Amino acid sequence: MISSRMKKQCKKLRASLVKKTIGKLSSTLWLQNHIAACPRCRMRIARVARVDFALTLLKSQPHSSDLPARANISAINVLKHSLRESPKADKLRQIESAGAWRQKCGAHIIPLAKTAACLAVILIIKLGVLSSMDNFCKQGSSAVEHYYARHLGQEYADEIFSA
Repeated sequence: MISSRMKKQCKKLRASLVKKTIGKLSSTLWLQNHIAACPRCRMRIARVARVDFALTLLKSQPHSSDLPARANISAINVLKHSLRESPKADKLRQIESAGAWRQKCGAHIIPLAKTAACLAVILIIKLGVLSSMDNFCKQGSSAVEHYYARHLGQEYADEIFSA
């Protein structure tokens, strides 16, 4: 049987330690020895570990998009009949999940996104080509101007290109 002194220690330990503290203290020898000797604390830590493991599994598995709506309905069904019929309960029943619009519009969003990406690429290419053509025209006229200035003279080149 567990002594009353150990029960008091267990109670103090449960009341004062939070998850961060347990994580820090789990390396201390006193806590390890206490958990090894105390069946009550050992069971509680095992339950916490199982719950933590189950939550980790829940987070890692994909869920259907209507999970929040089903959870709301299950929670409402536990309430008293008077609360089940309240307007707030009706509002909770009608809440759609965040992914519901993706399911409704998902067949159209991906092709639209691909089309928008293609249009963006075409626009960028067209702008690049037009910019390159503009650069080519400027450099070409500059080269012709230098050619005329070298062979005819600067004053004739200025007269030709000033117009």
